[in-house]
Amino acid sequence: MTNFENDIEKCLEVLKNGGLILYPTDTVWGIGCDATNEKAVERIYQLKKRPDNKAMIVLVATEQEILQHVAAPDLQVFDYLEKTTKPTTVIYESPIGLADNLVAADGSIAIRICSEIFCRHLIKRFRKPIVSTSANISGEPVAGTFSEITDEIKQGVDYIVRYRQDDETVAEPSSVIKWSNGTMEVLRH
Repeated sequence: MTNFENDIEKCLEVLKNGGLILYPTDTVWGIGCDATNEKAVERIYQLKKRPDNKAMIVLVATEQEILQHVAAPDLQVFDYLEKTTKPTTVIYESPIGLADNLVAADGSIAIRICSEIFCRHLIKRFRKPIVSTSANISGEPVAGTFSEITDEIKQGVDYIVRYRQDDETVAEPSSVIKWSNGTMEVLRH
């Protein structure tokens, strides 16, 4: 039994019921929900006081999940991702089976294959992608550690993961790239 099994069980229950979780990712702490549940996604926009035209990231555990949720991705992107060491979010065109309010106005979706052990376990057990957006009110500074997350955010979710709360390693957001027809554009380093 892992030291986060109880957290996984509670998160699964909340996610299946359309709730929000506050959880550690491979970058900063995130607010998450079922990426296929439009009402749950709307709750995150409301909590963050964020316009719903500002897209959020979707986390998956494997390349296979990208193939399930993106129509005809350029497979060269996987070769690129294997060589990167920093967590990298990729903007893909033509998402499939994700909440409509996650899809950007241009029809794209931001997806990251998550390498953090807790997230990977959670996504694999949930068997669906999970939304990940920084745990802050839109426009306010991103919390680098759990202790920097405001009470407003903590009170707005249905479950707060205990695992890694005491980790004071300051995390940074992922790199963001857009991959289209074999060419890469870096949007955030």
